[in-house]
Amino acid sequence: MKFEHKPVLLEECIQGLNIKPNGIYVDGTMGGAGHSIEIVKRLLDNGVLIGIDRDEEALKASKERLSEYQNVKYVHDNHDNMKEILQKLEIDKVDGILLDLGVSSYQLDERNRGFSYLGENELDMRMDKSQELTAKTVVNYYSEKELANIIYEYGEERFSRQIAKNICDYRKQKTICTTKELVEIIEKSIPKSKQNDGHPAKRTFQAIRIEVNNEIKPLYKTIKDCIDCLKPQGRLCVITFHSLEDRAVKNAYIEAKGKCTCPSDLPYCVCGAKSLGKIINKKPIIATKEEQEENSRSKSAKLRIFEKI
Repeated sequence: MKFEHKPVLLEECIQGLNIKPNGIYVDGTMGGAGHSIEIVKRLLDNGVLIGIDRDEEALKASKERLSEYQNVKYVHDNHDNMKEILQKLEIDKVDGILLDLGVSSYQLDERNRGFSYLGENELDMRMDKSQELTAKTVVNYYSEKELANIIYEYGEERFSRQIAKNICDYRKQKTICTTKELVEIIEKSIPKSKQNDGHPAKRTFQAIRIEVNNEIKPLYKTIKDCIDCLKPQGRLCVITFHSLEDRAVKNAYIEAKGKCTCPSDLPYCVCGAKSLGKIINKKPIIATKEEQEENSRSKSAKLRIFEKI
C-alpha cells in the first residue's frame, strides 16, 4: 500500500508557520510529507526542511515524494528528542516546527500494523517497528488495574473496568494475539444498547495505541523543548486529536508565555516571571466545515500556535 496521508489543517499550518524562504523548518511528524511538501515549496535552495518520523515506511515514502528537493534532511527518530536531533545535525535554532500528533491514515489502513479494529491482524500498534513494546505485550501482561486506567484515561471509555476484567479473564485461557480477538472481548464487555457511538472498540484501541507509543506522557516537555529550539519570531504549530494532547500543549504554551504571580498591590514585579513568547491563537483553530466533510479525521483536530520572542 502506498503511504498516503491527507494533511489536516494544511493551509492553517502553513500560514501559522509564517515561512521565511531561507529559514530552517522542522516537520516533526513527517508522515507521507503532506505538510512537508507545502513547506519545502516555499523555501529557496538555502532554506532547509528537517523531516522527522519514527516510522521508517513514512520516511521512505517522503523521500520518494520529495525526491526533487535537495534541501531536505530525513531523520528516523521521535520528535520527543527534538533537542538531541538538532544537536546531532549541528543546528542551534530553527525558524519553525510543526507537530501533527496521533496516528496516520496509512497506519490505520495498513491492517498488518495492528492499529485498526477492522479485520484480523497481529496486535502490534508500533509506530516505530524497532521498539520492543507492542499492543500484544500491553494486552497480555499489564495488570487489570493498569489496563482499566489506560483505557479510561487515554480512551475515555466508561466501560474500561469491565473491558480490563474480561481481557484478564480471557488471557488466563489463551494469549490474546490478534485484533479480532481483542475486538470480540471489547464487544462482549459493552452492553449492546450502548454500542451506538461508532465502533465499540475504537476508544480502547486508541488507548492501547497511545500507551504503546508513549504519546501523552512526554508531550508537555516536548513542547517546552521545541519552544527552546526556536529562533526569535520562530513559530511552533501543534495539531492534536485528543483532549489530553490538547491540554498538554495548552498548558505548556501558557507556562512559556509566562504570567506575573505577584499580588496586585505591589508597585512592580518581584516574582521574576519571564515570557518566552506569545500564544498566537487563544482558542484552538479547528477545521472548516468543508474540510471536515472531506476528511473525517479533521473533525477532532485542534491547532495551537506559539511564537518565540
